[in-house]
Amino acid sequence: MAAHDVEVEIDGAKDASARAQSKIIRDYLEALERNRPRRGRKRTRDTVEKQLALVEEQLNDADPLDRLHLIQKRIDLEAELVNLKNKVDIGELEERFVASAREYSDRKGISYDAWHALGIPNETLEKAGIDVPKVTTRRRRSAE
Repeated sequence: MAAHDVEVEIDGAKDASARAQSKIIRDYLEALERNRPRRGRKRTRDTVEKQLALVEEQLNDADPLDRLHLIQKRIDLEAELVNLKNKVDIGELEERFVASAREYSDRKGISYDAWHALGIPNETLEKAGIDVPKVTTRRRRSAE
């Protein structure tokens, strides 16, 4: 195997590794976004199913405009049910994130502050080895 072929193979492996890291980071960020606490009561599968049954019942007597809105509500509730049934194991995604985030940050120039602004918990960033920036402030001496 020629030296050039070895370099191409190494570059290909690096590209594949970078793509895998990107997928890990993306999966974790998307899971956080989907599972971010919302205002109000936490909705359960049971409450969504009850609302869906109520919408189905209301569809029978609704005028065309109300039926349009109820059909959209039914679509939204069905999608919500799918999401509730397909809960992601955030713990497993976090472990994979922790294993990849430091190298990804270094390679892409992503700072602690950027991760934090996106909502990544401090503890997770610390586990990943992404350090809190040390802010140095100089105190002014007061006039004596």
